[in-house]
Amino acid sequence: MKNTSHPAIESALRTSHSALAFVALGSNLGNSRRIILDAMARLQKISDRPLLKSSLWQTTPVNCPPNSPLFENAVVGFAPQKNETPESLFKKLRALEREFGRQAKKVLNEPRPLDLDLIAFGTETRHTPELVLPHPRAHLRRFVLQPLSEIAPDLILPGQSHTVSRLLAGLPETETVTRLV
Repeated sequence: MKNTSHPAIESALRTSHSALAFVALGSNLGNSRRIILDAMARLQKISDRPLLKSSLWQTTPVNCPPNSPLFENAVVGFAPQKNETPESLFKKLRALEREFGRQAKKVLNEPRPLDLDLIAFGTETRHTPELVLPHPRAHLRRFVLQPLSEIAPDLILPGQSHTVSRLLAGLPETETVTRLV
């Protein structure tokens, strides 16, 4: 899945991380692999450059109801379109989740066909009831940091003092994360 040999991807990798948005994708309901790949294709349409795509990872549920299915996760990085704001992108992500069948929560962290988390939007920070940037728990989650480290190992999330790679290395081994493709 990770594309680092294509010239367009190489160009995107040279783009400053401060100009990129990073979105974590997760699914544990339905054909998760197909859902994530289709969601990536949809996210490409709102990017000004080719997406940076991590591998797909199978992960154990974190803080989910008992007997929740395993997740498939990935992270993408992209150049938001001109005039995109964190708030406008967040609304697009919520709409995309609904298009893929996500319902209003009945139980915290219940199984879902698609979960899209805005991890970072350049160096922007937000703290509103609707949106917190960077994502407040991204630096604590292996299922986010493992795929993010494939595409942006040297990224320092706003408010953090260590790179994604270093944050990942410092996490306890409490989550099972297995590369799929």
